[in-house]
Amino acid sequence: RPQAAAGEVTISLDGESEHRLSDWSFSQLCRLSGVSKDTINRLSPETASKALAETLPKSDKPMQLLSTGKSIRSLHGVGYTRLWNADLLNVVGEYASDFQPPQVGMNGATGLYCGEQDLFAFLIDPQGWTEIDGEAFAPGFFVWNSEVGRRSLGIQTFWFQAVCQNHIVWDAVEVIDFSRKHTARVGDGLLEIRRLIERLVKRRDERRDGFVKVVSRAMREQLGSNSEDVIKAITGGGIPRCLPAKATELARVSGRFTIFSLVDALTRLAQDLRYAGDRAEIDAKAASLLALAA
Repeated sequence: RPQAAAGEVTISLDGESEHRLSDWSFSQLCRLSGVSKDTINRLSPETASKALAETLPKSDKPMQLLSTGKSIRSLHGVGYTRLWNADLLNVVGEYASDFQPPQVGMNGATGLYCGEQDLFAFLIDPQGWTEIDGEAFAPGFFVWNSEVGRRSLGIQTFWFQAVCQNHIVWDAVEVIDFSRKHTARVGDGLLEIRRLIERLVKRRDERRDGFVKVVSRAMREQLGSNSEDVIKAITGGGIPRCLPAKATELARVSGRFTIFSLVDALTRLAQDLRYAGDRAEIDAKAASLLALAA
């Protein structure tokens, strides 16, 4: 039952123990109640707790609560199956033992991230470095999971651009992009991730040759002759509306509107996003422009 305590909305379990809510579990509680989180945040804790208590669906169905101490991390129905981050990392540690995080970025980023809502691990293959027109790239992959249901379990390949630490999520031979929701068979997803990592290593040379061919072409081919044409070409496809103009300006400063310069600009801008998951999504959408050079 929602209640107000110490100036915030908390949850009372069995009318006794009082638990605080994380940002994520509070968002889940609002969705369960069918009330906008923004609306609840404008109310006093006392009014907010009453609004949530009155709008929560009345049901005898049990709920899953994941908590750490007196803090609730997530709320789910019985259909949700949790996969622990440790189980995913055990698979990665065993089958990608030669892979390593990229060098530490200027902002201190290591490629390894685990927060309140999700986990991301960015790993590169140190045996796969290649150089294209003075730019160094290494193949790699990132895996992700969320113990609290923020996102699915998954893996995706990318090419790491050393100079600006971009992740170019594209592969001339095959795109490995696998995800599984947290339902009853989510654990089977670990077997698929293991298989994909093994396959990634076996096809190292083939993937590198295809990548070099297409990126070399993308570094030469123009996406447009002026800023207006370029913005029009890259708008849409899931790329946030605020990014095309900024990316085009970055490319203009570099003196060229090639396909690769726009991919490079978009992935640079993605690094400013707060959450690793959002950055990865923009990286993938930006790199899809490389298909124009395939």
